[in-house]
Amino acid sequence: MTCEHLRHLEQVILAAGIRETFRGQAWSDHCREWVYFDCWLDLDAIRQRHALAACVFDHNHRGTHDGAERGLVCRECEDALMGSYEQRAEQTIFAG
Repeated sequence: MTCEHLRHLEQVILAAGIRETFRGQAWSDHCREWVYFDCWLDLDAIRQRHALAACVFDHNHRGTHDGAERGLVCRECEDALMGSYEQRAEQTIFAG
């Protein structure tokens, strides 16, 4: 389970039936528990619908050889909720 700053949103995503594709230390020592979902996260809509702590920041990484991701990172606890970097027509859009 992710930290207290992301836990509620993680539960909302899971309750919506979004498939989890990875959970764990993603790619560096500065990642405690990162959870990846098979969707595109609409960060603006999520922020409008959910009160997120000040330590939760948007994260966009357009990787070339190391993957691409977009989501929310807790800078205090080093946990994150991630989706795809780019929105694709065939993909679920999670807006909270």
